[in-house]
Amino acid sequence: MSHIYTYKRKIKMDAPKLFISYSWSNSSHEQWVIDFSTELREAGIDVILDKWDLKEGHDAVAFMEKMVTDPDIKKVAIVTDETYAKKADGRAGGVGTETQIISKEVYENQEQEKFVAIVTKKDENGSPHLPTYYKSRIYIDLSEPDSYGENFEKLLRWIYDKPLYVKPEIGKKPSFLNEEQPISLSTTTSLKRTIEGIKNNKPYASGAIDEYLSTFAENLERFKIVPKEEEFDELVIKNIESFIPYRNEFIQLIITVNQYFDSDEYIQKLHRFFETIILYTKKTENLTAYHDWDFDNFKFIIHELFLYTMAIFIKFENYKHANIFLEQKYYLPGNSDYGRDAMVDFKIFRDYLKSLDHRNKRLGLRRLSLRGDLLKDRCTGVGIEFRHLLQADFVIFMRAEIEAADDYSRWWPETLVWLGHYNSGFEIFVRSISSKYFDKVKILLAIDKPSDLEELLQSYKQKVRQLPRWEFESFSPAALLGYENLAKQP
Repeated sequence: MSHIYTYKRKIKMDAPKLFISYSWSNSSHEQWVIDFSTELREAGIDVILDKWDLKEGHDAVAFMEKMVTDPDIKKVAIVTDETYAKKADGRAGGVGTETQIISKEVYENQEQEKFVAIVTKKDENGSPHLPTYYKSRIYIDLSEPDSYGENFEKLLRWIYDKPLYVKPEIGKKPSFLNEEQPISLSTTTSLKRTIEGIKNNKPYASGAIDEYLSTFAENLERFKIVPKEEEFDELVIKNIESFIPYRNEFIQLIITVNQYFDSDEYIQKLHRFFETIILYTKKTENLTAYHDWDFDNFKFIIHELFLYTMAIFIKFENYKHANIFLEQKYYLPGNSDYGRDAMVDFKIFRDYLKSLDHRNKRLGLRRLSLRGDLLKDRCTGVGIEFRHLLQADFVIFMRAEIEAADDYSRWWPETLVWLGHYNSGFEIFVRSISSKYFDKVKILLAIDKPSDLEELLQSYKQKVRQLPRWEFESFSPAALLGYENLAKQP
C-alpha cells in the first residue's frame, strides 16, 4: 500500500504548477474557468485557482503576489475577456492588483516564458480582448469551438515545455568553409541573372546562359589541385567537397532550363559546355611532368555534373533532349592526350579514379565503391533524389551496352553499387508498360522495339557478356528494365 501512496505522491510532485488569473465577469464565465481548470487538472497539471485555493482568512493580495512571483509556479495563464481587459487597463479590483504584479513581471522578465494569455472572447471585429500590456505578445485562442482542441493542445505543450516544433541541434560547419582561401568560380551573380532571364523570358536569357557557362568553364581551372604535405587522395576529397556549392548552382540551372524551355538551342549550349570542360581531365600539350591521378578531382566533378544533367532531363521526361547528350559526340582538339583532333562519345565523362582506390586501401575503408559512396552522400538538398541518379546511371549504362562493340567500350554505373537487392524496374520503364510511353522513352536506348534488347539480355544471361560486379554484388538489367512488361499495353 505504501508503494502505491509513494507513486501517487511522486506524480503529484512532478506535476507542473499553473496559476490562473481571471475576472469574475459573470457566472457563466466563472463556470467556464472552472471547467477549463478541471480539464487541465485531468491532463496532469496542478492548477491553482482562487475558487479552490484562496480560503477565508487568507490575504488575497499576498496570495496573488505569491502565485505570480513564486519560482515554484512555472506558468501563469491569463484568462482574458472584455471585463478582464478593462479591469486590467483601469487597474480595478483584484484583476487590477494582479495586473500591477503581472505586468511588472512581463516587462522585466526577459525570458517571458511564464505568462500566456488565454482568449475566451473577441469583439465584433474579431479582435481579442487583451490587456494593453499584453497587446504585442502571442496568445492562445480558445474562443472558437472548431479550433478549441488544437489550441488546447498548444496550451498543454506550453505548460509541459514540449513544443510541437523543436529547434534542431546545430550541426558542424561544412569542412569546405574551413579553407583559408575558399575557391570561387565567380558565377553566383551570373547565375541569378540567368535564372531570372529564363523564368521571365527576357531577351537577354540566351546571352546570360552563354556568360554563365563560359565563366564556369573558364574558372574551373581554379580548382586545380596544388600538391601539399597531405596525401593526394585527401586533397581530392577536400577539393570536390569545396565544389559542392557550384555543383548545386549548376543543378539549379539545369532544373530551370527543363522547367521553362523546350529548345534545342539551350541544349546545344550545354553540350558545348561539357565538350569544353572535358579538357580538364586530360593532360595538356605543355604539361611534361604529371601523375595519372592529377586530374582525379576534375574527373569526379565532371562525371557528377553529367550524371545530374541526365538525371534531371529524364526526371522531367525531356527524353528527346537527354538523348542529344548521348547521341552527339564531343570534340577534343589536338592538344588533348589523344594527340590529334578527335570526336568522343559520352563515355568520356566516366573515368577511373586511382586516387580513390588508393584512399580505400590506405585507410582500410573496405568500401565496394568509394566513388559510389561519395555520389550518394553528396545527393542532398538539390531537389534531385538519389533514385533519379540511379535511374540515369542505368540508362547511360544500357545505352553504352547497346552501342558497344566490345567489353572495353563501356560505362561503369558507379551508383548502382547501392541497388542492393532492388530488382524492380526503374520508373520510366515501369511506365513503359504503355506502348505510347515506351515510344517516348525508347530514344534513350536507341532502339525501336523491346525485342531489340533480347540479344544483349541473353548475352548477360549466358555469361557471354559480363555485368559490372562489386565483389558479390551485381544487378539484373532485365529486371531494372521491366523487360517482360515493356509496351504490353496501349
